[in-house]
Amino acid sequence: MSERDLARAWNAAPRTLTHHRRISPKDALGDLAAFAADGVAADSYGEGELLERLEARLATLLGKEAVAFMPTGTLAQQIALRIWTDRATCKSIAFHPTCHLALHEAQAYVFLHGMRGVPLGPATELMRAGDVAALAEPVAALLIELPQREIGAQLLEWNELLELCSAARSRGIKLHLDGARLWEAQAYYRRSHAEIAALFDSVYVSFYKGIGAIAGAALAGDAATIAEARVWQHRHGGRLVSIYPLALSVERGLDLRLERMARYREAALRIADALRPIDGIRLLPDPPQTNTFHVFLPGERETLETRAVAIAAERGIAIARRFAPSGVPGFVKWEFVAGDATLDFEPDEVATLVRELTAASRASAQILSAG
Repeated sequence: MSERDLARAWNAAPRTLTHHRRISPKDALGDLAAFAADGVAADSYGEGELLERLEARLATLLGKEAVAFMPTGTLAQQIALRIWTDRATCKSIAFHPTCHLALHEAQAYVFLHGMRGVPLGPATELMRAGDVAALAEPVAALLIELPQREIGAQLLEWNELLELCSAARSRGIKLHLDGARLWEAQAYYRRSHAEIAALFDSVYVSFYKGIGAIAGAALAGDAATIAEARVWQHRHGGRLVSIYPLALSVERGLDLRLERMARYREAALRIADALRPIDGIRLLPDPPQTNTFHVFLPGERETLETRAVAIAAERGIAIARRFAPSGVPGFVKWEFVAGDATLDFEPDEVATLVRELTAASRASAQILSAG
């Protein structure tokens, strides 16, 4: 059994336990056709009524002067940080050791932009104001991810976040928000998106995760910064001839799911309550702060993958897209993301499936213990 087998089972199963319900490309495109207004022309190289309408909506939502729609978050974040480092004539940027730039972009910020990363704080904990105060060198910008996905989608409390931002500003450091999951974080802070975004000089948001769009991202900030970002977008080859399907998909996702974020979080909290009593299970954080949290399952990865594939075949329910190493001997990490699909299940149903998933691992552990 392999991760590829688990992914195939996920794609084939009629129902999934996490994320949003799957929709076929044909159905998705049909929805977008119905959503599109008559008489609105396709955009052309970043210009057009449809795209400008979306960018204006996002600017209002985030409380920023301007927004540039971009095909990927990787592009948006590198552009923002390149602008801040150029203006500061300092190539160093600070970020949490598990941020997306450090783990998932093949060091593009180094190879494409000559930037130098300064990891800030322990990899297993949230970055705090004291970590900024302890910086021994100048940095142009500080990237803050809300929530910090790789450690269970954790969030600082609001006052702690204010302290972190204040510590950076006192040293003249620009603040950039990795808001790939800002929509989800807002449900925890219960403050407007604009109030959260106001803490930062530049803000990146993603649309294919919680919003459930086909793809796409946006970079928000003051008008001069976004104008410069559009130039960098062109330089990167990120100004597509037309992206109206993505823009329509984002608008539909915002209409459909932005108001559901609190429901997803509540579902995650109820499911965490149902999972907590299961023998050997550990949650991070406990309780969850957003709709995403990590479940540490006892057992070996291959054993869990094999059982998850069998459950998908027998019951038509895909439990997970993948399981990941946990860094803790005897445990495997499962990222639980509550979305539309999750709302179809009662917490007790989820707990029953997880007990079934881990039964083989618990039996093996008991045999070894008896031996």
